Amino acid sequence: MALGTDPAPYELRFDSGRSCLDLVATNHPVERLDSVARLRAWLVGTGLVPATARLPDAGPRWLGSFHELRGHIAQLVHGELDGRPADAALDRVNALAAAAPPAPRAVRTEEGALVRVLCGEPGCAALVAAVARDAVELLTDPAARALLRQCEGDNCPIVYLDTSRGRRRRWCSSEVCGNRERVARHRRRAALART
Repeated sequence: MALGTDPAPYELRFDSGRSCLDLVATNHPVERLDSVARLRAWLVGTGLVPATARLPDAGPRWLGSFHELRGHIAQLVHGELDGRPADAALDRVNALAAAAPPAPRAVRTEEGALVRVLCGEPGCAALVAAVARDAVELLTDPAARALLRQCEGDNCPIVYLDTSRGRRRRWCSSEVCGNRERVARHRRRAALART
């Protein structure tokens, strides 16, 4: 399934700045990783696997593994932002990060450009490890941690990296939560003008 052709009501999003945060965003406002095909699209969208990668063993167990990792990363990231350490989640993310991630290779295309492929077909543990390692790298890098922000959108739990010029980004997505806020502000002004 190609990205952008998914008929699901909620598209996969890749705007948080890190694959681990993009994984956490896959269950808001509804479950977006609800099939192996959607998980594969997410893996391709994050760049963890090239679009041509074969994942012959992908199945329901993979979904469960990524859902589990997502829960632990969410607890860990929100705990760090709120000053409530989530040590059990940290232990599990560290354990999952211990597996070897997929090994990349650079190969030339017929046109002479270098592209990334994977050495062999990655298993579930290797791909989970790559995302878990991303979470470990994010949370142990003081500069990256300082950029973590909670979306200010109404009831939006998404966390993202604020890499905007003035570090003034307020929403996970200007097109989603930002637009909702602008519409709500317009409606409030219009209601006040009518009174």
